[in-house]
Amino acid sequence: MSERSIHHSTIVIERTYDASPSRVFAAWSTREALLRWGNPGDGWDLAYDHFDFKVGGGDINRFGPRGGPTFRNETTYLDIVPDVRIVSASSMTSEGKHIFASLITAEFILAGKGCRHIVTEQGAFLDGHDKRANHEAGWSEMLDKLCIELLRPQVAA
Repeated sequence: MSERSIHHSTIVIERTYDASPSRVFAAWSTREALLRWGNPGDGWDLAYDHFDFKVGGGDINRFGPRGGPTFRNETTYLDIVPDVRIVSASSMTSEGKHIFASLITAEFILAGKGCRHIVTEQGAFLDGHDKRANHEAGWSEMLDKLCIELLRPQVAA
């Protein structure tokens, strides 16, 4: 058995979008939108095995670079206030190893006619299988893709 370790980290990434908090929240709350922007790398695949966006609900997704390792993420939604915030707990595995656990808060704040969007990830990196730099790069990539997603026409539900 390898040596066990845990490293804690808090990552805060902020963007301001030319879209309303309602529009940005909507991009977080539908499987279809998340499939377009919620992937941390070009050349990566993302699939949802389960998606239940409600307090107490959750999702299970798999993602990773084509031809590379696959990561499995399980999320439970702890608090949802439409157009204001989403709080979730997640755990990630790869190749049968538990590599990461986190509390993620997404905030949607009215800023003029747009939205100030703050994502905070409080993470526990387990046994050296993952690291903060991977998550900083992944969140940055995803939130850049979210900017592109917000330019798409929104389909009425």
